Amino acid sequence: MNVIYILWLRQIKRYLRSKARIFSSLAQPLLFFVSLGFGFGPIYEQAGGGDYIQFLAPGIIAMSVMFASVFSGIDLIWDKQFGFLKETLVAPVSRITIMFGRTLGAATVSSFQGVLIFLLTLIFGFRPESILMLPVALLFMLLIAFFFTSLGTAIASVVDDMHAFPLVMNFLIMPLFFLSGALFPLDNFPKAIKYITYINPLSYGVDGLRSALTGISNFLIINDLLILSIFITISISTGAYLFKRIQI
Repeated sequence: MNVIYILWLRQIKRYLRSKARIFSSLAQPLLFFVSLGFGFGPIYEQAGGGDYIQFLAPGIIAMSVMFASVFSGIDLIWDKQFGFLKETLVAPVSRITIMFGRTLGAATVSSFQGVLIFLLTLIFGFRPESILMLPVALLFMLLIAFFFTSLGTAIASVVDDMHAFPLVMNFLIMPLFFLSGALFPLDNFPKAIKYITYINPLSYGVDGLRSALTGISNFLIINDLLILSIFITISISTGAYLFKRIQI
């Protein structure tokens, strides 16, 4: 437990030391929210969709958590290249413990970023349906963070090039983001694309977060929780397996 706590604390300190990283990680989701929310808001409302700000905010929160989680894998590549990971791996603890500590720390940081984005959306007019559901929203932020942090760890375990990692991750996560219902209702997708959304883990994260914050849901919140938990189990197991195979 001490090792997990140390690794968890290290990830948080690393995030807080990088002011540029904090600013950039908040700027992109906020830009999406303001430009799309106020740009497409009137059109969305005229089409009978209601308040687009209310619909968009949960998707943008999920987006901020996802990007922060996935790109935590760069820290792993950095540690591999500069020898910090070797110092950690030679410690008399299992690699699973090390991987879990790193994942927990990165997921905490990503969820904290999601909370910051949530607070910023309040300034621009977003209002949650019920304050009592905020802990459930936080739970879904953590679940999204755990899935994409472990996914980033899995990719970073087999990729050693810091320049290649963002390219690989963008190739994977951008389709997941745009086909998750974060920006547009899933009901309006063609059937062929809609079937893809059913196997997209982020679809259930966004839907669960939107259900907790606005009461709107496509899959039911309990289904979101169960299916997302299955995806997390798979991603953590894969990440742990690949992390164990890292050569030092």
